[in-house]
Amino acid sequence: MRVLAQRVASARVEVEGEVSGAIGAGLLLLVGVEDADGEADIAWLSAKLSKLRIFPDAAGVMNRSLIESGGEVLAVSQFTLFASLRKGNRPAWSRAAGAEISRPLFDRFVRQLEHDLGRKVETGVFGADMQIHLVNDGPVTIAIDSRNPE
Repeated sequence: MRVLAQRVASARVEVEGEVSGAIGAGLLLLVGVEDADGEADIAWLSAKLSKLRIFPDAAGVMNRSLIESGGEVLAVSQFTLFASLRKGNRPAWSRAAGAEISRPLFDRFVRQLEHDLGRKVETGVFGADMQIHLVNDGPVTIAIDSRNPE
């Protein structure tokens, strides 16, 4: 699984002009799933994101986690995180899992994150054409890949 985590002051996702998920300060997570992903990827990413120390403490130093800061989460499924540009200029999506695999894994990831955080995680609408509005805070943007745990 790949996640692009953006620290935000606020974010919302709209589908056909209707808001499907919205948060205040916290993380916007763009989540990509590939065929090889499973429960271990979900558990590792959820734990990493819950404890990632990218929120400011009283001194303004990035030293607090999502759990400690009480930040909210908006998770949006995004297969384009697995774009391959090896041949030409048109991206290929062959590493991205199809909906029959990615939807249940994305849903389990959201449930695991809710469990780890002890609060609801907002989402977009799986497979829909979505418009995401965000106010990036910092900016702080971090790419995380469960297959390459750095």
